[in-house]
Amino acid sequence: MYTHEIQLRVRYADTDKMGFAYYGNYPRYYEIARVESFRALGFPYKEMEESGVGMPVLDMAIKYHGPAKYDDLLTIKLIIPEMPRARMRFMYEISNEAGKLINTGETTLAFMNMRTGRPVKMPERMKDSISPFFN
Repeated sequence: MYTHEIQLRVRYADTDKMGFAYYGNYPRYYEIARVESFRALGFPYKEMEESGVGMPVLDMAIKYHGPAKYDDLLTIKLIIPEMPRARMRFMYEISNEAGKLINTGETTLAFMNMRTGRPVKMPERMKDSISPFFN
């Protein structure tokens, strides 16, 4: 299992009229965590795209447990529970500064040849970076 954590502050532009983080921002928070986790693995998402491989989202589930508010410092924990192949499953746990779990989610993405739109296996460089976490 691979885990990675990032922190992110709720910006004023992320909030609704009530001062809560707008519910539609959570998928963006997930994406930020994914991109930063790839960078931490030594294979930035940008480099993967430059090599011709993209990762479209196949499905997403979100559960809201409590609100995030303007200026809250959130901790986003990303979990990759199993070794990816042609698809990669991500789980997310978002907590506020008090350590209270406010959101959980899951996404599944596929590796895709950006030129043809066809599924491909995980790039070897990504496999080399992530496989030590699953042995």
